[in-house]
Amino acid sequence: MKSSTDDEHDEENVKLLEKSRERGSRNGRVVKVHNQALLSGLAYCLSSCGMILVNKFVLSSYDFNAGISLMVYQNFISVIIVSVLSLLGLVSTEPLTWRLIKVWLPVNVIFVGMLITSMFSLKYINVAMVTVLKNVTNVITAVGEMYLFKKQHEGRVWGALFLMIISAITGGITDLSFNATGYAWQTLNCFLTASYSLTLRRVMDTAKQYTKSGNLNEFSMVLLNNTLSLPLGIFLIVVFNEVDYLLTTPLLRLPSFWLVMTFSGILGLAISFTSMWFLHQTGATTYSLVGSLNKIPLSIAGIFLFKVPTSVENSASILFGLLAGVLFARAKIRERSQT
Repeated sequence: MKSSTDDEHDEENVKLLEKSRERGSRNGRVVKVHNQALLSGLAYCLSSCGMILVNKFVLSSYDFNAGISLMVYQNFISVIIVSVLSLLGLVSTEPLTWRLIKVWLPVNVIFVGMLITSMFSLKYINVAMVTVLKNVTNVITAVGEMYLFKKQHEGRVWGALFLMIISAITGGITDLSFNATGYAWQTLNCFLTASYSLTLRRVMDTAKQYTKSGNLNEFSMVLLNNTLSLPLGIFLIVVFNEVDYLLTTPLLRLPSFWLVMTFSGILGLAISFTSMWFLHQTGATTYSLVGSLNKIPLSIAGIFLFKVPTSVENSASILFGLLAGVLFARAKIRERSQT
């Protein structure tokens, strides 16, 4: 929970940012600030969209039944790439001290849970319905901001959130490939994703106090998050008994499968970096809103690429959910402009 002092600190940062925009309006500073938010949001949309499609391909088309192992491999690839870039001097990273790890560990547990539940739900649910059901994350995040941070939202925002709930319910009822297990995992994923976005920013600020430089850049946070996820992920592989499957599946002997797995790891790095970058440039609600920005192309691609059976009613529910996301985005823009 964020204290009132932290809220005042955030409000002061907003005021300082607005002043810097006014001072920089003559030399293009405003364009630079807006481009940072736009570029980070676009990068997160592309990487998250690609990540969902590739993961769906691995889990469903290849019928790979070890989602936790896939997550661990993706995070391992991210750690290797960032470590190599750091050794070459291309990026700077903070050393992983015990004090820093203790501060970051709680949010990392949520991070791992978020990734694993996403894998499990995507195994059973089509991409289009996953994107609609993820709207529930926006609802949970908005409620969390109201109770934890005392942040009030306009009636238009709540109206759009209500439409999101309706679309998720009607979409589930009319889903021709409905799977109760997948929907249960997705519901849990929504709560974990909202918790992650609500707690990450505060943890990022606190963690800076325990670094050598007094700062914590995006690459350091990616390295920290993915490194800490490896031992917990390996433990969960044993708990969920994925070891026996890995020892017997013929998929691990296919070079093409390893190529796709590695590509998913690269996307994993991209989504880790861009999500933190985007959150740093905006906020928790806007961060969760990003799902609404890439739902339309993602849903269309998911239906056609994976030949998902659908009906007029289900397609209408999906479209209704996508439009609710657009209404939510417009309401948030209006709310922010009046703040």
